[in-house]
Amino acid sequence: MYEAFYGLTERPFELTPNPRYLFLTPKHREALAHLRYGLSGQRGITLLLGDAGTGKTTLVRAALAAEQRAENRYVLLANPTLSRSEFYEFLAAGFRLGEPAAQSKTRFLFDLQRDLQDRHARGGATSLVVDEAQSLPFELLEELRLLVNLETATVKLLNVILVSQPELAERLNDPALRQLKQRISLRCELGHLDLRETAAYIAGRLRIAGANVSEVFTRDAVLAVDEYARGIPRVISVVCDNALVAGFALGARPVGAAIVHEVARDFDLRTAALAAPATADDPPARPAASGPPAAVDVTAGGAATDVQTAAEVQPTAVAPSRRHFSFF
Repeated sequence: MYEAFYGLTERPFELTPNPRYLFLTPKHREALAHLRYGLSGQRGITLLLGDAGTGKTTLVRAALAAEQRAENRYVLLANPTLSRSEFYEFLAAGFRLGEPAAQSKTRFLFDLQRDLQDRHARGGATSLVVDEAQSLPFELLEELRLLVNLETATVKLLNVILVSQPELAERLNDPALRQLKQRISLRCELGHLDLRETAAYIAGRLRIAGANVSEVFTRDAVLAVDEYARGIPRVISVVCDNALVAGFALGARPVGAAIVHEVARDFDLRTAALAAPATADDPPARPAASGPPAAVDVTAGGAATDVQTAAEVQPTAVAPSRRHFSFF
């Protein structure tokens, strides 16, 4: 719709987990390393935590793509609100164990154990990835704990990756889940982006989509996006995409802060300073930065590249009530 107007070859702020647009802050890079190690290292349970919209699913898909080898097999469960029988039916289909295994838990466990041992003997790894794991019923959390017990004397045969919002961490403090919590061997958590990372995220996506960054958003527009999105990549993408639609309709190039403010009003977004008292559904406010942020990388097409001057946002002490930065 607006691509040609802004010199884009594609829409840069789609909400699908496209690995071409993978954005790696130092914390995201650490989480990706944990995921890859958890998928390949026969470590039992790996837990990835992060608020909704912080990029967990994109990281998981990038890790799975990096470990995609003929000798490996993984099953991705994206909707875990299943009954116990539905859960085993899903796993039997995913691991290609056949119809008898889908109908009988006893047959499933026998066939899965044999399948895991055969794959391990060939040098492969077997993984179960559960997205939206905060929605897992208690009974399935217990089933996962027991599945992790499939092992030899030296290695775990099934890797389990739990990808969840922070609510699961709170549930794991329940004494009834202490045995599952003790089996988590790797744990990492994604945070919100700071101002510099938000600008790098926007600039990196625009570059990948073929744009001249300075012709798409003004500095004040980027600052406004940061204030409303509060460091959540999904919200940043929603605001930027709708701002480009509105800018195209108005013939505005580059998009200014006034258009971002209008989009924020349409979506009922508020800055941290103007937000009403926090509720369970509101994203938490970010803590104030204690110093200059670390360098940020963007990965495009699988190759990591530094975000250069167009995305390097350097705060300067100009006015105590407003942050200024260099976006271009």
